Amino acid sequence: MAQDDPRPLTLRDVSEASGVSEMTVSRVLRNRGDVSAGTREKVLEAAKALGYVPNKIAGALASQRVNLVAVIIPSLRNMVFPEVMTGISRVLEETELQPVVGVTDYLPEKEERVLYEMLSWRPSGVIIAGLEHTDASRAMLKASGIPVVEIMDVDGTPIDTAVGISHRRAGREMAKAILKAGYQRIGFMGTKMPLDHRARKRFEGFTELLAKSGVEMADQEFYSGGSALKKGRDMTREMLERTEDLDFLYYSNDMIGAGGLLYLLEAGIDVPGRVGLAGFNGVELLQGLPRQLCTMDACRDEIGTKAAQIIAQRVFDPAAEYERVVEMTPTISYGDTLKRR
Repeated sequence: MAQDDPRPLTLRDVSEASGVSEMTVSRVLRNRGDVSAGTREKVLEAAKALGYVPNKIAGALASQRVNLVAVIIPSLRNMVFPEVMTGISRVLEETELQPVVGVTDYLPEKEERVLYEMLSWRPSGVIIAGLEHTDASRAMLKASGIPVVEIMDVDGTPIDTAVGISHRRAGREMAKAILKAGYQRIGFMGTKMPLDHRARKRFEGFTELLAKSGVEMADQEFYSGGSALKKGRDMTREMLERTEDLDFLYYSNDMIGAGGLLYLLEAGIDVPGRVGLAGFNGVELLQGLPRQLCTMDACRDEIGTKAAQIIAQRVFDPAAEYERVVEMTPTISYGDTLKRR
């Protein structure tokens, strides 16, 4: 059973931490009244360190909550997260709770701003993608006094509760399948690696398993744009021109993998005999391709469903027991682009 939630922070906590009166703290946080720059900075620094977020519900008691669940995700363009939202919405629509969505574009500083604004409305819970956050975001989540579920990833220590898959394990499992099929000259193509921590962890797990098997990554390329068919086509062409003897291409997501598949088919390259391919996410839209791309299900709907169930359970029964870490098990769909042996 998880520990009891901490009490919500109050103006008094910020007042004591900054050495400034509660009235002055209130003026600073509401941006009202004549307060010196030095005092303002002292109050804001104390509030940020504590993770304090002002209550925007006019006249509300500090303990009052609204029936909203803040859902903070990196992107709505990425087809992964609408499926997560489907699972969340399906559970919450059976309750009095309503999800409200904030998008961070994979930017930690933007996540911090979105979280600050959402917490100021005193939601009943938070569902937030990933385990990596700024110190200020972590402080706000810890100090919120409400259930927090970090989703999509379990490779790390959650602030409260985590629901997701092990991306390092996912990378290792795909590497095992590729090596078992007899491929040895492997290239990797990834998107948003500096910011997408889950893609980075899959890459780390993948290369770790290859290294243990005595296989070095033959080529790799990363780019900072969004997932795109055209980018997958271009990267695949360039990589095969650069490293002609590659026999397998592993992509950080299905969309660039689909672009790679289309390029290979148009170029008349035998798939999976001459070059095998695999992506990640199990995007249903791509089932209409001429060949089924080998991929791995990220358990998106299940993750959203479980996260919402945990929030609802804890909101309506604060004493209920719950799991701190819920790990889902993704499965490989071999499709037509990975030889089976």
